[in-house]
Amino acid sequence: MSFETVIGLEVHLQLSTKTKIFCGCAVRFGEAVNSQTCPVCLGLPGVLPVLNRETLNSGVKVALSLNCKVRETLKFDRKNYFYPDLPKNFQISQYDMPLGFNGQLEVFPPKDESFTVRILRVHMEEDAGKLIHQQGGKVGLVDYNRTGVPLLEIVSEPDMRSPEQAYQYLQTLKQTLKYLGVSTCDMEKGSLRCDANISLRKTGAKELGVKAEVKNLNSFKAVRAALAFEVDRQGQLLSEGKKITQETLLWDDAKQKTQSMRSKEFAHDYRYFPEPDLMVFSVSKETVSEVQGALPELPRARSLRLVKEYQLSDYDARGMCAERETADFFEAGVKAGGVPKLVANWIQGD
Repeated sequence: MSFETVIGLEVHLQLSTKTKIFCGCAVRFGEAVNSQTCPVCLGLPGVLPVLNRETLNSGVKVALSLNCKVRETLKFDRKNYFYPDLPKNFQISQYDMPLGFNGQLEVFPPKDESFTVRILRVHMEEDAGKLIHQQGGKVGLVDYNRTGVPLLEIVSEPDMRSPEQAYQYLQTLKQTLKYLGVSTCDMEKGSLRCDANISLRKTGAKELGVKAEVKNLNSFKAVRAALAFEVDRQGQLLSEGKKITQETLLWDDAKQKTQSMRSKEFAHDYRYFPEPDLMVFSVSKETVSEVQGALPELPRARSLRLVKEYQLSDYDARGMCAERETADFFEAGVKAGGVPKLVANWIQGD
């Protein structure tokens, strides 16, 4: 019996704003623990959150770059769960009225055929704190400096059919986000985090299989490895006539295997309800048009232009457009009198 792999990804993007999403605390990393906090981000009684305008603008940028529709009327919701790194016992997020929806991202791998991943939603939310577990110790500590740092969650439809496609999608998404300048996208520092949902179904079937969610993925290579492990694990179970359990898994990079963390939550488990301290608000068409007009030329469009304008090969154009700074440097070199092919060779070589 053959099975088809179905993968969807949830990417959490930490925005590079100067202050947090609902208060004036600075967003700085590496500071003394619990030094970048205030009554608002600590959720003390009587405080009122105020939305950071730059978070909204960055969110609109990302939504438009992913070909999403931007919702004119927005609201925030409380996502309720109890964990030590969440001081209010709820996270201010967006549920049924996300900022962006119905988008898509075209992926053009260097060698394989291109494919399109639909974007279900892009929504704004606040980050949680950071748990610190001392090795061999019996005490867990919490640093709330990260609490309230603005996040965008980018949720794909389950359109990827292999771990390699998931890897290529993440590479393309990261490149797009870095071109926008809204985040450092540094996975090692937690600026970009990914959860992967994977299920298997009989080849040709339309109904989705029972999914598992894999967390603790700190690199794109880890995402690819974890998904490959799950393809084998779930395929073996299904071949033996056993059932897949819907659960949340952790990826053990040292052992190169997943391990069970907890049963998978459903939306109703979070008891979403509208955030009463933040009013429903609107995003004007003028604001959307203004952001749209200020978007930079994105990687794929710029790569195609370099091929046409400077007669570069597709390989060279991709190399020049891998980073926005590299593409800017290349074009500055050509405008200064350099021969395009020689400038590309010099940048990629010397």
